[in-house]
Amino acid sequence: MDNALARADVFRRDEQAFAAPVDAADLIIRSLEALGVEYVFGIPGGAIEPLYNALARSARRGGPQPVVARHETGAACMADGYARETGKLGVCIATSGPGATNLITGVACAYDNQVPLLVLTGQPPQHSWGKRALQESSCSGIDTVAMLRHCTRYSSLVSHPDQLWPKLHNALMKAQGFPQGPAHLSLPVDLLRGPLPTPPAGNDWAGALLRRAPEVTDGPAIEELHALLAGAKQPVFLIGHGCAEAAPLLMRLVQMHGALFITTPDGKGLVHPQHPAYRGVFGFGGHANAEALLAAEPDLIVAFGTTFSELNSGGWAAGLMNRRLVHVDCCDENLMYSPSARLHVRGRISTVCEQLISMQQQRTHAGNVLPFPERRGESAAADGLLCKPEAFHSEATPIKPQRLMKALSRLCPPNTRFVADAGNSAVWAVHYLSPHDRRAPRAAHEPLLLRERRQHRAGWLRVTMDFAPMGWAIGASIGIAAGNRDCPVVCITGDGSYLMNGQEITVAAEAGLPVLFVVLNDGALGMVKHGQRFAGAEAVGFQLPSIDYAALAAAMGIPGHVIRSPQDLEALDMGAILSRKGPTLLDVRVDGEEAAPMNLRMRTLGTAK
Repeated sequence: MDNALARADVFRRDEQAFAAPVDAADLIIRSLEALGVEYVFGIPGGAIEPLYNALARSARRGGPQPVVARHETGAACMADGYARETGKLGVCIATSGPGATNLITGVACAYDNQVPLLVLTGQPPQHSWGKRALQESSCSGIDTVAMLRHCTRYSSLVSHPDQLWPKLHNALMKAQGFPQGPAHLSLPVDLLRGPLPTPPAGNDWAGALLRRAPEVTDGPAIEELHALLAGAKQPVFLIGHGCAEAAPLLMRLVQMHGALFITTPDGKGLVHPQHPAYRGVFGFGGHANAEALLAAEPDLIVAFGTTFSELNSGGWAAGLMNRRLVHVDCCDENLMYSPSARLHVRGRISTVCEQLISMQQQRTHAGNVLPFPERRGESAAADGLLCKPEAFHSEATPIKPQRLMKALSRLCPPNTRFVADAGNSAVWAVHYLSPHDRRAPRAAHEPLLLRERRQHRAGWLRVTMDFAPMGWAIGASIGIAAGNRDCPVVCITGDGSYLMNGQEITVAAEAGLPVLFVVLNDGALGMVKHGQRFAGAEAVGFQLPSIDYAALAAAMGIPGHVIRSPQDLEALDMGAILSRKGPTLLDVRVDGEEAAPMNLRMRTLGTAK
């Protein structure tokens, strides 16, 4: 929050800016500016024209800038990616009626994955409600406030100028509370145009936006967990997606207690896959080693920062959901999903880890750490993690998806953000993607993973496991790149997802964002195709047309390359591609007969053979 506090200080000193009444739209945009928000993702329309006017004025003074998406779902996914990368509030905006309803899929994804968004939608003038006004979405028309109420932490219509400040404040607090998630305000265009008095919080109005929900940490539960760790023979840690800022602290705990650790699919990007204590991913697209570790019934399993959804819990596996489990999370809502756990520890995960480290240091008097076993080889295949290591190393044409993941792991720099789309793309990435940290250690004594110096919320792999809409990664990768222009972004997506949302690549081109779009082109909805085969179902509805996606990118002025073999991929100048100011597309003609490791999904659907 340091940047936001600095902005608030500037606003407090800028008394002249608030000497005269401001429009409602200007107040909203100035509030985002005070919070350090850099971009607002959306599509203009008549019912939100005042907000875009305010954005234009804001951009001229260095405030939030508009990024125009090609579809409102893409705008919501961009805001999602921006929030995940920066830790700031993601903001998406849409006009009334269909503009608002188009946002819903992206907003629902952010809700299910606890990503903080402010969602702003328009309304026609209030005097026209109930008269079948164009794109009316009040309670007299298509009620978008009610629709969005089911996938937001807060959804409200602002019908009077005096409501704007308290409802905006409520929305911001809900979005950034525990748990985080989207908050929605519906804004009539006549209200947005209207003048407001000086903001009711006076000179400290910006500071009021920065208050956060109080943090509650369960001290006695932390002490009990410390005692359990001290008595465990070899504890197992399960690291989930909610551990971003605590990853280095968790690795310190791993070493202090001689623990082994596994991750959820969406937690994999927070760790280095070559860590000697790492035993793979547990859950969708995961590894047999992780499943075997839990099947061996360790005496203590400590799960950090996960909601235990179907794909993150191995389909609520009995080896995990039992009385050997301790669940650590920042909010009660997430702890609800592990009713059989021996212990629940509520608190910010970084705070819990700091206290556990302090207790262990006091216990050992010097904070001694246990030695790790000899570090394993750089190749994950050598460790027996992979279900088809021969495909991982294959030089066959067409290129195997597994071989593609190996090449991307090797060719992309260590600070690359990988974003994998729903479906086979996520499974291939979760199971096979394994980038090597080629950065030199800061000090010889530093254990692996404490060398990490990334942003506190940043992981190298982003996947969405719960709501998981196809095409999410396309928009999210653009939001990530906008939020952090110092790191290349690689979007791994399927041809089915690209046909849904691929037009958003032109947003990356227009903004000059270094995103590499890797399209796995097999002419099919791959997960549907292989799921039908595994289940013995009818083969229907999975075919896609044969399309040259590189030529499609070229028609948009974007460089594209067709990749048919490992040799084609290795011949690319990946450094030049990832450093150019704009997107590049790889049309990768993958072997469509390779089936992703999706057995967990088949089991939970009851169709596994």
